Parts: sequence; structure tokens; C-alpha cells
Amino acid sequence: MARWEFTLPDIGEGVTEGEVVSWLVQAGDRVSEDQPVVEVMTDKATVTITAPRAGVVVETRGRIGQIVPVHSVLVVFELDGASAGPTRAESRTNGQVADEGPSATAIGEIGEAFPGAARAVEAGAIRSETTGPHAYFSEKPLATPATRKFARDMHVDLRRVPPGGPQGRVSKQDVEGFLRSGAPVHEAHGARREHVHGPPDSKDAPLEERIPFAGLRRRIAQNMSRSKHTAAHFTFVEECNASDLRALRERLVGPAQAVGVKLSFLPFIVKAVVAALKKHPMLNTTLDEEKNELVFRKYYNIGIATATPAGLVVPVVKDADRKGLLDIARDLERLANDARAGRAKLEDLHGSTFTITSLGAQAGLFATPIINFPEVAILGVHQMKRRPVVKDGQIAIGEVMLLSLSFDHRIVDGHVGAAFAYEVIGYLERPEILLLEMA
Repeated sequence: MARWEFTLPDIGEGVTEGEVVSWLVQAGDRVSEDQPVVEVMTDKATVTITAPRAGVVVETRGRIGQIVPVHSVLVVFELDGASAGPTRAESRTNGQVADEGPSATAIGEIGEAFPGAARAVEAGAIRSETTGPHAYFSEKPLATPATRKFARDMHVDLRRVPPGGPQGRVSKQDVEGFLRSGAPVHEAHGARREHVHGPPDSKDAPLEERIPFAGLRRRIAQNMSRSKHTAAHFTFVEECNASDLRALRERLVGPAQAVGVKLSFLPFIVKAVVAALKKHPMLNTTLDEEKNELVFRKYYNIGIATATPAGLVVPVVKDADRKGLLDIARDLERLANDARAGRAKLEDLHGSTFTITSLGAQAGLFATPIINFPEVAILGVHQMKRRPVVKDGQIAIGEVMLLSLSFDHRIVDGHVGAAFAYEVIGYLERPEILLLEMA
């Protein structure tokens, strides 16, 4: 057998480097052709790189979280049948047969989903290393990056978790069930952890644990830091009496359900934001710092910050100004489900001009949201509570929520931001006016 250095492929679309998110093999593993070996995150997507040939892994290069340039060595293989003809992977590279020398590369599966691409289905070698109720063992378990991270955090060896998901995938629920079953917990396959142990009488219990800060979590941190250190944030907070909005929604919930749509408050908020953006176009701009130009967007793509197992992502309702409440509600449900399942398409995660963020029932009193850079503003929606309000000169019980809006003070003056906030509040407090202005 001959050794062969497999390098990070040229993924295209201007990508020059990638971050190692997860190793799916380790030194000593025997792999088959087209078997997934490593997940790499780029600015475009999460990419699953597959083995271009069958062989044995001699060495993996690049720790989790490390940025590796295109054409740098990822894996060193001992090849089976080194003199054989070109593989399917080599034939796919630019439509030509790649050189069999050290510089040869292969294109892995570039999934449409981000974060976490769906892996190719492989027939994992299942064998039993133990006996009894926890005898299951799969050398190459299938699981999403979010599930793998959860298993690592729980010190669960995914190889021992029986899959319950579609096409033999291990889900988070499978890992939780494994823990509840009382099965022995092992260190996750291929995980790199550093522990600081307690004194001898603590039975070697770890007092600290270190795991790689990598993948989507690190990308979120970078984007948040860039926004906070670039945009000059200021936050404006005001009350909104949403009593009429709640009453209107309650009247429309039944008709919406009749056509298969779950109608929340969010579609009304999206339409209120769009109507206010049309009256205050400065809030729908972005600053081109290289050209020193302020770009006024004449389209209205509203991002919705969504919590997922892998971290916070922002799916986008495209052309929200051209859609009615039911269409927006359908988009919101689809986008949220796709994002939480790790199958959101790239086109659904880019192009927002303004972002709304809400934690629903956990939204608290108010907050200071960070702008989704390079946008210039963000709206934080908080928990609706029953409180005394003054209406028509009388004190009554109303449905009150606070809205927190953060603006980029380099572009948005205080009075402009306040005027926009009151425009949004006005539409939410009198939703019948909002309905009149809808497309």
C-alpha cells in the first residue's frame, strides 16, 4: 500500500479556507470510498468532505476550530489498491481525472443546509463489543453536528447509541433516551477534551472541562463582536398596548387554522415593521464602508432571529412587503422548522434588510439587542403582560409589551430612531390601520 495526502478541495464560489468543525474518522480507521471523513464550515455552507478512495487513515491534520486553507493537507491515507484507476470522486473534480500524487483532491458533499449539512447515507459497520441490554455498537454513526455536540457535552459515545431517526440517523432524542436508560457513558468518539481534576478524595471528578469553540457558535461570536465594535449602538425602549392586536389575532386564528396556517403575533409585527420602514427609509439602509456610500434598499427582507440547537441563526422572510399575513405566517413556520432541524437553505439565511428578535414567553421585560450587521437597526419584542393602561381617559387592564430597538448611531439619529419606533407601535396599537395599508 502507498501513502497519499488528501487536501482540502477547492470548494468554489471564492472560498479560500474553511474551519474544521467535526472529525468523523480518526487515525487507524478503515474508510471506504465516498465515506464522510470531516465537516468543514465555510462562509457559504457546512461541507461534508468524503474520502476519495478506500484505505486506512494514518493521520488527520487540523484540530476542531482550526482554519485551514484550500489545498492544505487534511488526511494522510494508506490506500487500498494504489495502482487502481481513478475513483468516482477524482472523476468529479472539474470533470477530469485528478493526479494520483500528493496534490490530488476530491469534492465532498456540499449540502444545501446551513448550519449542518445532511450527510450521505452510509451503511455503518455494526458490531457488538459488549453483551447485555447496551450491546449496540456502530463504528460510523450518522448524526447532525448539533447531535454530535450534544453527545460530546453529555460524554456519550455516539457509536453506542441505537439510531431512531430517518435513514438510521442518531437524533438528540436518541441520546437523551440512551442517558435515561442508565447505559454506561463513554467519552465521545474522536472528541478532544482537557480536564482539570480535583483532589484525590474527589474520585478524580473534573472541576473544569474544555471543548473546542468552533463551528456556528464561533461564527456567531465573530459576527456579534463585529457588530458591537463597528456599529455605534444605541437602544430605545417603549411600551406598546397590544390589546387590540390580541383581540384581532384571536378573531383571525380560527379562519387561519381552517386553511392550515398557525397565526401568531409575529406576522403582524413583520407587517408593522415593513410599513414603518417605508415611511423611514433610513432604517432600511446599509453602509458600504469601502465606497463610503449609503445604500438605500427598495426591498424589504425581514430576518427573524431563531434559536436552534446549533446556535442563533436568522432565517429571512423575503419580499415581506408583497405578502399578506397568511403567507408570512407560512414562511415563518417553514423557516423556523427548517432552521431548528438544521436543513435551512442558504438562500433563506441571507439578504435580510432588518431583523426582529424575540424569545417569546421568555422574552423578559426588555433588552438591548445587538444589530444584525451590516443592517442599521433591530427590533426586540418582549413578553406581553396584563397591566393597567389609560384608554379614552379611563384606566383599564391592557395587554402591554415593551419593544427594544437598537440603532447604528453612525447612520440613525436619535429622533429618527424614536420616530420609527413610534410608527411601529402605532400600527400595533391600531392594527386595523395596518390592515388598510397591507399589500
